[in-house]
Amino acid sequence: MSYKQFDVYVQDRPGEVSRVAEALARNAVNIRGISTDIGAGRPRVHIITDDDSSARSALKGAQLEFEERDVIVVTMADRPGELAKLTKKLGRGGVNINSLFLLGAKTSMEEVALTVDRSEEAKKLLDFS
Repeated sequence: MSYKQFDVYVQDRPGEVSRVAEALARNAVNIRGISTDIGAGRPRVHIITDDDSSARSALKGAQLEFEERDVIVVTMADRPGELAKLTKKLGRGGVNINSLFLLGAKTSMEEVALTVDRSEEAKKLLDFS
């Protein structure tokens, strides 16, 4: 199965990921995978959705600058060593991995892992005990 990855260029400031997510939400676009990259060069939000056409339209409508990349989605077992096998096969074949992230499972609940600049404040805002 293949999808598009949208690399959306943003500013390195609070609210930018929300701006991208809201643009997609307003257009009923479900996010399957998302990651951020603020460390090198221009800050970006990498997104994979269930609907490439609607995502493209939503990002353009929000006047967000983005690039598209082809993505290959591989199904593998959820156990130690599976990712190592997959990536080793690509490496041995001379294929360089440009980006990789796990897609959310197709269930009603998802987990999101965040790193933030103000951890304690984020925990308070998100009602963590």
